[in-house]
Amino acid sequence: MLKNRVLQRLTRAFFLFFTSISIGTLPVWAADNKQPGELRIDIPVELTQAKVVFNMDHPAFEADNPTGLNYMAVMVEHFAKDKTQSSLIAIFHGDIGYMLLSDESYNRARHTNRGNPYKTMIKQLQAKGVQFEECGQTAHAKGWGNADFMSGIKVNTSANLRIVQLVQQGYIQIQP
Repeated sequence: MLKNRVLQRLTRAFFLFFTSISIGTLPVWAADNKQPGELRIDIPVELTQAKVVFNMDHPAFEADNPTGLNYMAVMVEHFAKDKTQSSLIAIFHGDIGYMLLSDESYNRARHTNRGNPYKTMIKQLQAKGVQFEECGQTAHAKGWGNADFMSGIKVNTSANLRIVQLVQQGYIQIQP
């Protein structure tokens, strides 16, 4: 359990760092261009294959942007650039399950009339191959049926059981 938490914290630190680099907030120079105050990457990460399951079970935001969706976008971009063979699955459940709802269902669940503000980002990620799943137990507890979700959303039996299944298949769990 402690080992898993440490791994999750290290993973989160890595992605926060990588996100900073990818959006240009940190200057990055080649290892052979050493000047005081400059950043040198000592351990470049090169992946030929990556299987990642995102455990999306609680709200985590950077301002108004959902941290998990940001992580997915950075990974997809990085994997495409490096030609990494990848499989990303995002499993939503619990307090964050509402993010996969259609506009109408989102409005009912969140007591608003704006529609789902995350749908564009989710659709873009789907188009790039990220699979989105909703926990069947969360959906049942909230009174949601399949028609309440955006198109392309799959419903699994149980988020926790599905994550166990994917980890057994070689997926690495990230919990933003």
